[in-house]
Amino acid sequence: MSLRNSMSLVLAPPHPVGRPFLWGGAAVAVLGGLILGAWLFWLGAAFTAFCLYFFRDPRRVPPSRPGLILAPADGKVVLVGPAVPPAELEMGSAPRHRVAIFLSVLDVHVNRSPVQGRVGRIVYRAGAFFDASLDKASEHNERNGLRIDLPDGGNLGCVQIAGLIARRIVCTAREGDQILAGERFGIIRFGSRTDVYLPEGVKPLVTLGQTMIGGETVLAELGTRG
Repeated sequence: MSLRNSMSLVLAPPHPVGRPFLWGGAAVAVLGGLILGAWLFWLGAAFTAFCLYFFRDPRRVPPSRPGLILAPADGKVVLVGPAVPPAELEMGSAPRHRVAIFLSVLDVHVNRSPVQGRVGRIVYRAGAFFDASLDKASEHNERNGLRIDLPDGGNLGCVQIAGLIARRIVCTAREGDQILAGERFGIIRFGSRTDVYLPEGVKPLVTLGQTMIGGETVLAELGTRG
């Protein structure tokens, strides 16, 4: 990555969800600087700087070739293999290929749609806050699942999973929405995971440990059914 691209990533404008945290940190810094002392100023300034970095929302350019399934988030692939989609998404009981992406606190946490389609179902489930890199996080952690119905009649599942320190999943999509590949649909605050359950018969094109760029990295192709 070039220096210019690196700087544009770090200095990207924050997602609107981060504004209350930014205003809060700035208020603490001002209060500390004017009244309570330097230590509070630096604490507020450090928190504000962290939030500017964490909530950054860089521009992404999805590949234009049709039929691609894109990464829904930045991070590292921690699981690749067959798994049954969450029952609440009503995608059947047969295992599908699943790709799980772990987002560290340093990654961009904006979630993007892997495909173009219609949001057929959204279901939130309260739960625990295990380390999101663990397999059991898919079943036991707080999560928000989307089923995206494809034009060809198939469907895909995308699940936002809270992590060890995450306490808030935000989903801006609504059932019935038409969504584009790479379009933003939410964010998870402070460490998390995003799982993708591929359409039936579609095989992943990524491997364990591979680094993902949300809205740009290709996970699979619809043409690989079979």
